[in-house]
Amino acid sequence: MHRAFNISNFDWANQATQSEVFKQNNNKEIVREKLESCIQNGIIDGTNLGTQWFPTVKADVFISHSHADEDIAIRCAAWLKENFGLESFIDSCVWGHADKLLKIIDDQYCLNPGSETYDYQKRNQSTSHIHMMLATAITEMINATECIFFLNSGNSINSLDAISKTKSPWLFYELGVLRTIQRTVPARLLTQNFTYLTAKSAAVPIEHTVQLTELTTLKGGDINFWCLKSLITGASKLKALDILYKMFP
Repeated sequence: MHRAFNISNFDWANQATQSEVFKQNNNKEIVREKLESCIQNGIIDGTNLGTQWFPTVKADVFISHSHADEDIAIRCAAWLKENFGLESFIDSCVWGHADKLLKIIDDQYCLNPGSETYDYQKRNQSTSHIHMMLATAITEMINATECIFFLNSGNSINSLDAISKTKSPWLFYELGVLRTIQRTVPARLLTQNFTYLTAKSAAVPIEHTVQLTELTTLKGGDINFWCLKSLITGASKLKALDILYKMFP
C-alpha cells in the first residue's frame, strides 16, 4: 500500500454508466465455493477454505466502506474503471460472505444434539477461525493494493466533537491496518522528479474510536478536479493515481 484517502461529500449516484455498474455487480457471483471440497477425513482444511472463500485478487484500489454503502462502493469502483481503467477491490463483490460460511459450519458442527440451539463454546471457536481468516485476507488485500479509498459516510463514521467513531468492527480493523501497515512507493514513482511525503505511520452496541489522520481527505471538488486533470492530460490506469498523489503530496 502506498497511499490512503478519506473520501467524503461526493455524490456517486450518477458517476458511472449502468453497464459498468452491472459489471461490478456481476462480480458477486464469481466466487462461491462449497465447504465440502475443503473437508478431508472429517477435518476442515482452513488454508484451502480461506483461499477459496477469501482469495487474493489483483486490484489497484481497495475500497473500504460500510456494508450499508455497498451500492456506493460499487458505483465508485465503476467510476474508477470507466474513467481510468483502475481495478477496485470490494470484498462483497469478490469474496463469499463470512456469515454465510459461519452458518454452514455452525449447522454442521456446532448444533447441540437433538436441538436447534448451538453450543456456545463451539460457536466461539468457529467464529474465531472464520474471522481470523477474514482478517488475514483483508490485511493481505490492503497490502497488495496500491491505493485505499475509505468511503466516509454517516453509515461508516459517527463524528462528534472531532472524534470519529464507528460501530463496525471490520472498519475499525481496516483503519487500524492502514495506520500500521508499511507504506511502499511504487517503483515507477522512484524515477520521477518529485518528492513524496509518506504519512505517519442492528448490532451489539459497541463503538470504536478510529483515527483518520493517516488518510488524505478528498471532497467532491477534489475528485472532480482530479478526473478533469487526468482527462486533459490523457492519463489512464496508474498514471491517474500518480496525478492524484502529486495533487496531495
